[in-house]
Amino acid sequence: MMGADATTMGPASNASAVADAGFGVYVHWPFCLAKCPYCDFNSHVRDRIDQARWRNALLSELDHFAAHTAGRTVTSVFFGGGTPSLMAPETVAAVLDRIARHWRPDAALEVTLEANPTSVEAGRFSGYAGAGVNRISLGVQALDDAQLRFLGRRHSRAEALAALALARRNFTRVSFDLIYARPNQTPKDWQEELRTALEYVADHVSLYQLTIEAGTSFEQAHARGDFAMPDEDTASALYESTAEILGCRDLHAYEISNYARPGAECRHNLTYWRYGDYVGVGPGAHGRLTIEGEKIATRQHRAPERWLESVERSGHATRQRLPLTREERFEEMLMMGLRLSEGVGRERVSREFGSRIEALVGADRLAILIEGGFLVLDERSLRATASGRQRLDAVLASLIA
Repeated sequence: MMGADATTMGPASNASAVADAGFGVYVHWPFCLAKCPYCDFNSHVRDRIDQARWRNALLSELDHFAAHTAGRTVTSVFFGGGTPSLMAPETVAAVLDRIARHWRPDAALEVTLEANPTSVEAGRFSGYAGAGVNRISLGVQALDDAQLRFLGRRHSRAEALAALALARRNFTRVSFDLIYARPNQTPKDWQEELRTALEYVADHVSLYQLTIEAGTSFEQAHARGDFAMPDEDTASALYESTAEILGCRDLHAYEISNYARPGAECRHNLTYWRYGDYVGVGPGAHGRLTIEGEKIATRQHRAPERWLESVERSGHATRQRLPLTREERFEEMLMMGLRLSEGVGRERVSREFGSRIEALVGADRLAILIEGGFLVLDERSLRATASGRQRLDAVLASLIA
């Protein structure tokens, strides 16, 4: 992918560039009460979970990675899943205490926990806040009971709204997820649903277009003809109405699926998209770490029981620890950075790779995408236009040919 003149340069130090993007810790809790039919994440249903055993294993993996990242300042922690709101608050507290022992907590440390809005899980909110969580992300997904049943969710509209109200009383920052472009959904239905949700949370929202993922129950149901997905024109109309409603609330699309008021962006996810460093612990967790000048990709064992046994035997369950080549690093930076409205900064590219973006990608390839209205390149950054972000997979395929 890189231009011919880029291959002649030696490696540049990227320590300051990585520091700019922050340093995060991701903790994966793989368990759910039920598997949603649209979900292809690493999530599993188990009748019984030994909280103490899992807590000790997570702490062991943190110990393992801390030995390789001493002296870093942690800017964010993210409990994802699965359903992290099935974790005991004591487990969350122990993890955060161990993180604070290993790394310097930033003065503005962001600690996010994903939660489902069922009444049982919402009842743990005060415990999570007491443990140190200061940002909650609620998996609302829909505010229509029939649609919630279609999506396989275990909560109702009433429970979702009650959980949003309770979250505001317990946490300084609240976000929620909604899924749109559902079967038979009209722009009017979506607008009403979105406006209702925004009455409860006003600074950050994640909105995902429903897609049929391989290996999910929805893939089988859709193949059988059980339901039809909206056509492209309807999906576009839903997307456009989303931007219009959120723009009126001063919520801007800082990333393809994420909208926030200025200053309320998810700091942890920005570390991903700005290609910073992060530790990933728990089954199937991924990480990116800069160690002795190399960018290292890490991946933990995916199966929960195998991960647990490996950690108890070896102190970690790392399945992959792979140094990335210069070309791989640049490709990943493009794939992550072009999701952001800010794009990929010229200065960052120059510091890490010692060359201009045109040399790394190829001026001819860039020119085609710029002339087509999919990318913008100026002295500040390379950015996808609104049209380009809607077709980002195709844009990236052209860039990384």
